[in-house]
Amino acid sequence: MGVWQLLLIAMVMLLGLFGVMTPGVPGTWLVWAAMLWWALHEQTGLAWILLVSSTGLLLLTQVVVWQLPPRRFRGVGITRRMVAYAGIGAFLGFFLIPVLGAIPGFVGGVYLSERLRLGGHGQARAATRTVMRAAGTSVLVELFSCLLIVGAWAGAVIWG
Repeated sequence: MGVWQLLLIAMVMLLGLFGVMTPGVPGTWLVWAAMLWWALHEQTGLAWILLVSSTGLLLLTQVVVWQLPPRRFRGVGITRRMVAYAGIGAFLGFFLIPVLGAIPGFVGGVYLSERLRLGGHGQARAATRTVMRAAGTSVLVELFSCLLIVGAWAGAVIWG
């Protein structure tokens, strides 16, 4: 597989990661479609294992998200700035503390955004709790599963 095709797959996966953070965009399915595309072109044992694993993980993620309370974006105070901070925090946390750092990075990004907006620790903490209850948990579950898939793909491309 050529470098340009790998870059295109990486861009679709990155678009999928941003899509997870944006309401109404099928981010998880973009990540899965990019994995499918790569596996169909690569056709190695590792590629098929990653495709089957990512399919199972995304199906499990959908079940978990359906079990969580429904997302309530309106009236909670979720802004584009907060979404950006949360996404950047999850992305940085994923690589700074391999894999598991995405969770505290996401929550930390929401907290930092609220701290900058509201000014005080107590207010930011209460707002972060409200956001995580309203929509953050389901977004975090989807983002974490997509980060796992993108990380596994990147590892397979780099070391495989």
